[in-house]
Amino acid sequence: MVFLNGNIIFRNVEKCDTEALWNMMNKLDYETKFMMYEPGERTKNLDILQKNINRTIDGDDLFFLAVAGDEIIGFISAQIGNVRRTQHSAYIVVGIREKYRGYGIGTKLFSRLNEWALEKKLVRLELTVLCNNKGALGLYKKDGFEVEGTKRKSMYVHGEYMDEYYMSKII
Repeated sequence: MVFLNGNIIFRNVEKCDTEALWNMMNKLDYETKFMMYEPGERTKNLDILQKNINRTIDGDDLFFLAVAGDEIIGFISAQIGNVRRTQHSAYIVVGIREKYRGYGIGTKLFSRLNEWALEKKLVRLELTVLCNNKGALGLYKKDGFEVEGTKRKSMYVHGEYMDEYYMSKII
């Protein structure tokens, strides 16, 4: 599925995206303190990323991209629970390059997530977000996610402990 929004194309991940996706994620590590990895911490193991992409292409998970020209500028991924008791839910990860934030890309990515979740008959979507990530919190709340609780001191960023919110959306 491909959507066109100006010069940005929205589409599912493909096997040939492995290196470009790693490059995008690595750039995110340098641009923001809100993702999991610190700058330079991400190892370039394309085999693991390729396996994740293949699992998405061959299975039930979602990996949806925003692409400008030949550069991946954003993504949303959703992994359905892998045991029967959690197969009604999916864990979400989203990342958008800094210079592309605020242009509706996140809204478009979440729109596709919601379509996919309905197709898969999911009941619950969940994610975590640093409590001080106001932009992401606004996006998630706008999409119907609610704070369920706080993971206290869950990350150590630039010399200080940071709290994260557990958020979910019931479909």
